Amino acid sequence: MKKMKNSILALLLIFSVLSCKQEVKKTNTSDKDVFNTEQKQETVQKMRSLTIALSPKSNSTVTGTAKFVETNGVVQMTAVMKGLSEGSHAIHIHKTGDCTSADGKSAGGHWNPTAQPHGKWGAETGYHKGDIGNFMVKNAADDTTVEFSTDEWCIGCGDDTKDILGKGVIVHQGVDDFTSQPSGAAGSRVSCGGIIE
Repeated sequence: MKKMKNSILALLLIFSVLSCKQEVKKTNTSDKDVFNTEQKQETVQKMRSLTIALSPKSNSTVTGTAKFVETNGVVQMTAVMKGLSEGSHAIHIHKTGDCTSADGKSAGGHWNPTAQPHGKWGAETGYHKGDIGNFMVKNAADDTTVEFSTDEWCIGCGDDTKDILGKGVIVHQGVDDFTSQPSGAAGSRVSCGGIIE
């Protein structure tokens, strides 16, 4: 009888240890799943994307799109346009996303939240946060793509010195000379798009 009691106690002890191990295993797996889910959510939050339409202004036929993608603090702009004449043209970000006027001037001047002089992007003498620069159109019949990336912009972060939401993309007929103040004498505004969600 004593042997039987000891056997039953031993079996109960084994079952108890096994069930504890299974509970620990389940808890560990559950914690890992929660961590992975949080990590995935954090990755999703680090990437934002916004695509806007560019509309003709100043009696031009220039249309297109500009896509902005922010990943880990860097914003990549990819603008695709058609209807531009062959040669060099300027593209900038302007103060507002208001493209209601026929000449695009409702978008205001260059976006310049740090009150710098106009200049070429990265110049030691200063530049506007909207001073993207010039690009070349090789064939008027083809689409033209302009790419630009920077960590000095963000999409909807709320930092007035970096946030491009609410601003406007302006494509100019002429070339930015990088010296004329306040905007580089780039000529008429032939296309406009508001950076608005």
